[in-house]
Amino acid sequence: MEGPPPHRLYNGVKRVVNSYIFRVVIQGILTLWAVTTFTFVLIRQMPGNPIQIKIDQLMDQRQLSYDDALKSAAGLYDFDPDEPVFQQYIKYIGKLARGDLGKSILSAGTPVIDQIRRYLPWTLFSVGSGLLISFTLGVLLGMVMAYWRGGILDNTVTVIASIMYGVPDFVIALLLLLVAGVQLEWFMVGDVLGGISQDVEAGFNVPYITSLIQHAALPVLTYVWTTVGGWILTMKSSTISTLGEDYITVAKARGLPERRIVLAYVGRNAMLPLITRLAISIGFVVGGSVIIEFIFQYPGLGRLLYTAINGRDYTTMQGVFLVISAAVVVSNILADLLFGVLDPRVRVGGQK
Repeated sequence: MEGPPPHRLYNGVKRVVNSYIFRVVIQGILTLWAVTTFTFVLIRQMPGNPIQIKIDQLMDQRQLSYDDALKSAAGLYDFDPDEPVFQQYIKYIGKLARGDLGKSILSAGTPVIDQIRRYLPWTLFSVGSGLLISFTLGVLLGMVMAYWRGGILDNTVTVIASIMYGVPDFVIALLLLLVAGVQLEWFMVGDVLGGISQDVEAGFNVPYITSLIQHAALPVLTYVWTTVGGWILTMKSSTISTLGEDYITVAKARGLPERRIVLAYVGRNAMLPLITRLAISIGFVVGGSVIIEFIFQYPGLGRLLYTAINGRDYTTMQGVFLVISAAVVVSNILADLLFGVLDPRVRVGGQK
């Protein structure tokens, strides 16, 4: 059986190469390579290295001499600080090409991918839940404020949203612990720190799920508090702009039901500017919040990154940064495609 004619094969390959999806994928791959290279070099410019940090700890804690501490530290880690950076980079890229993120320097050779699999679900649950709640509340309140702009509700919520958006997340986290936990004694601080109660058996059962929600409540509340204000203000502005469009006036003149106008015309088009921002936020969900997870001792990817940075665990840092970058790139690609589906004026090929 003969294959397709050469000109058809050429035209098919040409269409694929010129397609928007192909260009975006190639751009995403190049972006990941650039970010990986940048973080690789930047990490190695940090003062100290795993062995040097361990040497300082041994000299301080065990009162060892520098030579004895060096021998002890060098035997603990599979890392050569004297190896040229370029050779380390070539080895790392070669492992990445085989899908190997390397082994942790601090965790006795534990594969980095295993560490990410262990900590990632916790971050996805806490930060993802916070993002979903804040986005939903922000869209609904933003539309309500736009329809009744200038009223007491609009002015009050606008001020509150601006304040919430401007306060750093770690400040909210500390206030929740100090005010609600210590001063008001609404809960025992020790009972909400960590990821799960130690006396609860893991599994799909009520005690485990209850403990899971209890320990994730404060991180989720912190994420909601610090992000919902931005969604409210953005949705309000977008809705006000959409209400002034001609097609809204035409829809009202045609006598369409107000419910249909709100959902199909106003809400759908007002949400378009939020899609890209939501996609970027979804990408950063993977990274979580380093400070928040440290404050609440929550066992997520952010806390793993914090531990790796303190111990100069190069491979773990590189693995976490790579996962975060990949999540952002993929979410942006999906956002572009979804934007074209939601907005009929946009075509995948860049034509209108």
